[in-house]
Parts: sequence; C-alpha cells; structure tokens
Amino acid sequence: MIYIHIPFCKQKCSYCNFHFSTSLTLKEEMLTSISKELKLRHSELQDKKIESLYFGGGTPSLLKPEEIGKIIDDVNHYFELDSAIEITLEANPDDLNNAFLKEIKNIGVNRLSIGTQSFFEEDLKLMNRAHSASEAESSIKRAQDFGLENISVDLIYGSPTSTMEEWKQNLAKVIELQVPHVSSYALTVEPKTILENWITKQKIKSPDEAFQNEAFFFMSEFLKENGFDHYEISNFGKPNFHSKHNSSYWAYKAYLGLGPSAHSYDGATLRSWNVANNTKYIKSISENILPIEREELSEKDRYNEMLMIGLRTQKGVDLVQFKNSFSSDLVSDFEKSIQQKLKDTILIIEHDRLRIPEEHWFMADGIASDLFLV
Repeated sequence: MIYIHIPFCKQKCSYCNFHFSTSLTLKEEMLTSISKELKLRHSELQDKKIESLYFGGGTPSLLKPEEIGKIIDDVNHYFELDSAIEITLEANPDDLNNAFLKEIKNIGVNRLSIGTQSFFEEDLKLMNRAHSASEAESSIKRAQDFGLENISVDLIYGSPTSTMEEWKQNLAKVIELQVPHVSSYALTVEPKTILENWITKQKIKSPDEAFQNEAFFFMSEFLKENGFDHYEISNFGKPNFHSKHNSSYWAYKAYLGLGPSAHSYDGATLRSWNVANNTKYIKSISENILPIEREELSEKDRYNEMLMIGLRTQKGVDLVQFKNSFSSDLVSDFEKSIQQKLKDTILIIEHDRLRIPEEHWFMADGIASDLFLV
C-alpha cells in the first residue's frame, strides 16, 4: 500500500502541533517532489499490486482534484491498482463542496475520512476548527448524494466543553447519517499547543479521565448495538467497511510513504522516514537525494511493536506468528510474563490469539507496556 503525506493545513487546531500554511509555489514544488520521490523509490515496494492508496496528514482536500488525480496516475504508472482498491482522502468538512466531490469521485477516490470532530459548536470552537456543526453534517450528506458511501468520521471525546448527553447525541448523529466507519480518540493535551496554554492559564479545565473512560465504553456498546465492529481500540466499522489501510498497518504489511515526514516499512525489519521540513525535503529531492533516515528494527523493537499493535485490536496477537518470529528463549520468557494477567483475565487466549478483553481496552497501552522488553 502507499501513503501520501500532504503537509498543508489552513488552520491550527488547539490540540495539534501540526500546522503548515502554504503558497501556490510551495504547493507546486511539493507535488513535483512527491511525484519524483515515487519515481526514485517505487522499487522498494516488492508487491506491485496496490490495495490501498491513502492521502493523509495535513489537509489533502486543499489540493485540486486534478492534482490528486495526477498522483493517482503516477502511482498507476509504477504499480497495478487492485480492482477493489481503497483510495482514501482525508478532508475537512468545509472543503467538500459539490464541484470538489464530483471531481474526486471521477478520478477514483472512493473513501473519505472526514475530520468532523464533533457536531457541537462549543467543541469545534475549543478545537479551533474552521467548519461549523452544520457544515460537519451537510458535508456528509453531500458526499453521500454523490455516491461516496464509504465514509469515516473522526470524533473526539472527553472534551471539557462536552457533556455525556452531548456525546450520546454525537454518536446518535452518526447513526442518523448512516456513516459506516468511526475513528474516535480521547482529547489529549499535547505540549506547546493552544489547549495546553489555555489549561495552564485556567481558561478551561483539563480533560477528565473518568469522563473519557465513561464516554469510551458507552461509545463501544452503542456502536456495537448499531451494527459496528469494534475492531481496534479507536476504530469502529460496519462489516465490509473496515479501513483496509489501517488494517494493513496492524497486520505488519509493507507500505511506502511519500512526502515530508512520511514513514515506510518493508514488512520485515526496516523502517524509514522522510525529513519533516518542507524546504529540506524539496531541496533534497531536487538533487536526487532521498531525505530519508532508516532504522533496522532489533528483535526487542519488533517484539514490543507486535505486542503494542496487536493488543490494540479485536483479533489480538497471532501467537503462531509471534512464536515463529522470535527466539525460543524470548518466547519462553514471554509465556511466563503473561501468566498472572491470564489468571486475572486481563489477557485471554482464544484460537491461538492473545488479546485484551474489551472491558480492559481503555488500559490497553499500559497492559502492553507491562510486557515490553526494556
């Protein structure tokens, strides 16, 4: 699969450090560089049949449809696009006007990940989002009117501006709009963000962990009751609408990431990432030098990562694959380390898979880290 990182954004969200304003010239240079990077690196991906092409990071919907189409054509030049390929575009609600939706569908985009965040104005103001609550709803309806049914919405829970009743209404709106996929995350306070500054100055309260915990478990039960699979801690999808792209990450499949700060993985032991700085990225590519750092994953790295990723999913860790991936001594130590958690039913084994029961998912990262090699 291929991931295209577009480092453009027209706003600075209060909970996010990611922000790039861009000139027309910079955008053109960036797109030329991404195209050239693909030319320089396409041979790194051994599987030439692509099942997922994902435009994400920043605000890809700031691109013109013909610019997105050019990238799709470039990928198609070097790879075979699977007949059932998932081409996802991350988008802000206020970018999804009729003309844009019509054109992106015509060039092959068949899945939208819409940065809705909330259907309530107070939440959107806190997050410094450019769109309104009504735009969040209408953008979904417009996309559906153009036949783009494979839609995922992002929702943030546990905001200090939100109540439990409002969170329930947010989820009810998803059902009302017949959205088949939800990615949902607790509001977190990142360093050097507007949100951190407001909390420090006591303009707003810090997110309440107990409220976030309650919101998480209500969401899980509510969405399951309405036909969704809770297939990863933060992801819910109706049957046949699970994200192919994210599912590939969780299955440790190889992927090629293009653009500033994009990451790649060879499916085995090599990870790499591009320099994050736009200017350095463009200059390096123009000189036919790949602006890449590489890391050879140690056995410890692969062990910790397999546990961290696998224990966040409904399927859990494939124990047969796990045992075949590591030394017998390491596997023996691992089997000893999980015994108490198995007795406490914090972990369970079913059909040769180790997983965390859903009632403990809110603590999944901590449970996994307890098992890490240090």
